[in-house]
Amino acid sequence: MNKIMVKKNKIDRLDKAIIKHLSKNGRLSVADIARRIGASKTPVQVRLKRLQEEKYILGFRAVLNPKKLEKQHIAFTEVKLSDTREKALNEFNSAVVEIPEIEQCHMIASSFDYLLKTRTKDIQAYRYILGEVISSLPNVSSTSTFVAMESIKDNSF
Repeated sequence: MNKIMVKKNKIDRLDKAIIKHLSKNGRLSVADIARRIGASKTPVQVRLKRLQEEKYILGFRAVLNPKKLEKQHIAFTEVKLSDTREKALNEFNSAVVEIPEIEQCHMIASSFDYLLKTRTKDIQAYRYILGEVISSLPNVSSTSTFVAMESIKDNSF
């Protein structure tokens, strides 16, 4: 079997190396990746295309500076729903993805249903988003907020 050909939906050490390097710098060229993992460009190009087609790599994005963009305030909001049947969950999920200030949304197995990570300019902007937007989402019965004082590690922005 040709070394370039890898069983569909399986990744090997070279695929993992490609992913590792791209996760640190999504702007690396195929030539740079090939040099770093000790392979030639063509096999790396083939592997990269396959990793994208098979959804191991979902896309590429810029790492933004929240301070420059005036989005330094981070709050985590616990959300409890009044209804957790599938239809209610889908309504909440569909609505939450439309709110740009909500950076992350996770369904949680806990005493609450969702954990949201929001990013706003300041506490006043967050207060508005909480009171007028998050609290108005479908089936929200209560919220609780935790404000981040400092981000030690934040790969999401």
